[in-house]
Amino acid sequence: MSSTSANQRLQQLGKILEPDLSGAGILASTEHSHDTISQLTPEHPYKICVIGGGSWGTTITKIIAENCLARPRLFRHHVNMWVFEEKINGENLTEIINSRRENVKYLPGVKLPRNIVAVPDLVKTVKDADLIVFNFPHQHLSSILSQLKGHVPPTVRGISCLKGLEVNKDGCKLLSEHISDELGIVCGALSGANLAPEIAREKWSETTIAYNIPQDYRGPGRDIDEVILKATFHRPYFHVNIIDDVAGVSVAGALKNVVALAVGFVDGLGWGDNAKSAIMRVGLLEIIKFSETFFPKSQQSTFTRESAGVADLITTCLGGRNVKVGRYMAETGASAHDAERALLNGQSSQGIVTCKEVHELLTHVGKMEEYPLFAATYQITFGSESIENLPNLLSKNL
Repeated sequence: MSSTSANQRLQQLGKILEPDLSGAGILASTEHSHDTISQLTPEHPYKICVIGGGSWGTTITKIIAENCLARPRLFRHHVNMWVFEEKINGENLTEIINSRRENVKYLPGVKLPRNIVAVPDLVKTVKDADLIVFNFPHQHLSSILSQLKGHVPPTVRGISCLKGLEVNKDGCKLLSEHISDELGIVCGALSGANLAPEIAREKWSETTIAYNIPQDYRGPGRDIDEVILKATFHRPYFHVNIIDDVAGVSVAGALKNVVALAVGFVDGLGWGDNAKSAIMRVGLLEIIKFSETFFPKSQQSTFTRESAGVADLITTCLGGRNVKVGRYMAETGASAHDAERALLNGQSSQGIVTCKEVHELLTHVGKMEEYPLFAATYQITFGSESIENLPNLLSKNL
């Protein structure tokens, strides 16, 4: 089958599987909606911005910008994307993106819609926004929120694409909660089996958005709800399912990166698919256990039925950044941070930071022994154990 024919078949599949935004299917499950999105007349077109210009941030911005072009009555034309300014061969990255329509450092080879505006100033990026999408390495969150404080009205809504948790020795908080606490806005979460390079090239994928209608919800056409979120993120090649389990989606998105490091370890040693599957099985159990322990309102079905759960775990363990880092460490003997620097072009794998944070929390609350995979991954990542000893470290669970 030719590539052209294959692409045509994929587009047909997307149309078959894509929910009809103007039909009753979506709206029947959305309490705060008009009968059809075509009848929804917003007070003003919603303005959406994205904070983060890495590969995933740029990909999400591309999706949103396409929908803004397709639905000019619902959305403002331009989509601001905050990009950390850096020089590429003497040119500012924001200027390259705006003039050449390409993020040459983090998403090379992908042409971007002309309505994306790369902005190096955080406050200018979010000015007059109705919806802010957060999409950058989570270790920068506190710094970014401190710059945004006082510049974001409480009627703004947020969606976090961040992968991590706000962890200290005293407890654990969702990053969406941290955003809400610091900025005073309602924030949901987006996560799923989403490798940015594939989605950017419009290869079919699915994701999960977790969002709860705010207590101060102002009504259809005046606020962000499930219908608007679907219209914002859903594309023929990027299907969206919306649920209310923000905790489950967030925990799954954070901890799968720790599991992927361990899968990379055994893959780098050439132990085969059976070993990788064993790691994923134990990892899924520990993710669910962690979520139930620290976020008891999370729903187990999120981990088994949603793209944000087991599908994301599998995809990340097959081809994400963290498995590449773990594999490189096993193959070369490099440290975790050296592997990250060698492979990721200045981006973060996230799993290294999350692994350390989770270890500190579980140690402090005396539960580390209940999570042998998380414990072993930390020990190997930070050099106190060998990869070859991993099966023995997991013996309690395997």
